[in-house]
Amino acid sequence: MTPAHDKRWLALYVLCAGVLMIVLDTTIVNVALPSIRADLGFSETALVWVVNAYMLTFGGFLLLGGRLGDLYGHRRLLLLGITLFTLASAACGLAGTQALLITARAVQGLGGAVVSAVALSLIMNLFTEPAERAKAMGVYGFVCAGGGSIGVLLGGLLTNALSWHWIFLVNLPIGVVVYALCTALLPDDRGQAHGERLDIAGAVTVTTALMLAVYAIVNGNGAGWLSVQTTGLLSGAAILLVLFFVIEARVRAPLMPLGLFRLRNLATANVVGVLWAAAMFAWFFISALYLQRVLGYSALQVGLAFLPANLIMAAFSLGLSARLVMRFGIRLPLATGLLLAAAGLALFVLSPVGGSFVAHVLPGMTLLGLGCGMALNPVLLAAMSDVAPGDSGLASGIVNTSFMMGGALGLAVLASLAAARTGSLSGTGAAVPVALAGGYHLAFLSGAIFAAIAALLGAMLLRGGLQSKTYPGEEG
Repeated sequence: MTPAHDKRWLALYVLCAGVLMIVLDTTIVNVALPSIRADLGFSETALVWVVNAYMLTFGGFLLLGGRLGDLYGHRRLLLLGITLFTLASAACGLAGTQALLITARAVQGLGGAVVSAVALSLIMNLFTEPAERAKAMGVYGFVCAGGGSIGVLLGGLLTNALSWHWIFLVNLPIGVVVYALCTALLPDDRGQAHGERLDIAGAVTVTTALMLAVYAIVNGNGAGWLSVQTTGLLSGAAILLVLFFVIEARVRAPLMPLGLFRLRNLATANVVGVLWAAAMFAWFFISALYLQRVLGYSALQVGLAFLPANLIMAAFSLGLSARLVMRFGIRLPLATGLLLAAAGLALFVLSPVGGSFVAHVLPGMTLLGLGCGMALNPVLLAAMSDVAPGDSGLASGIVNTSFMMGGALGLAVLASLAAARTGSLSGTGAAVPVALAGGYHLAFLSGAIFAAIAALLGAMLLRGGLQSKTYPGEEG
């Protein structure tokens, strides 16, 4: 049973407000790190744990959070996640010691993982008609795509105008309002997955594997990709993942039914999501570095440089993307959008040291905005549309994990390539801006290749149609 028609859309906006709060926290902290370091006396190595503690639990618990929603009710888990995130935000904002801040950030990541995994499944279950689902997913996609950019601007504004504490405290009123409205608007489901027993062995192995992998990736550049630490952690994660799949093949009520991966759209969308996330992180982070360190833009100018792309993404996500999906299906808009994104990244490869905004930044930003706006909705629909409601939380956790892991791994690899190329050019006597630009160009080219491969896979492997389905137990 779903809320009344008008309430469903209000419920969507409330869910997206909760998701936006989570998305903001992945980038809002970066701007405030210097202030946090000065205030709490962090060392350079300890400071990274303000980010890593959040990333570890967020990446590690996406899969488990989604499956718990299937088993025990999506609404119940959503409210629990919002509560954890809001209380942890209060602890972060009031933190006076390093240990409290890092611990609270870890709890924030846990709450954020649950909210991110369950919110997408709730939206898919609230909107079952193809046209409405496409529109709803467009709104959700816009929040996910634009939230990071908003976080950078909001983080700078709050830190400069008030203090770093307010980047966390601003979540308190939002969390309280979102909790209250979700309680009023969302149906009280009791869990639709078959069987009420949680696969403890599967939950422990996959969560530990993901946390090890996230830790290895986010510390790979500092520790060295071939270091004993990095190779040991990645090997341990791989062994645990193999053990996880062995467990899932044998237990009666698996955390992740392996039959899900026989759904071609789900499997393809997650591979596409990994590649695309890697390409998009290259755009967001590497282009910001190019604008700041090569062209000399201020933080505000960088934010404004992303504005055209964000506006285009908003226009597509909040209407045009849904119309394209209903007119052409999933495959064509996805492949076209990813090709446009690849072209945008390729244009940045040509950006010179003394480039201008209109000639060398705006064209690439425009194509990237078009590409992201067109592709995100179809990727999410492809990952979720073939999945029964009882597995929607798990599917949401899988696609969120794919995006998160793809983005983290892609950024780490591309940053390493850029640093190596910059170091090589510096060794030949190149000026600092020239060496930096050379490194960034290699990262942009690699990101463009990732996006092009994702477009090719989507065009070849995805089923293009978009239809509503009736699953066992839904009749009547």
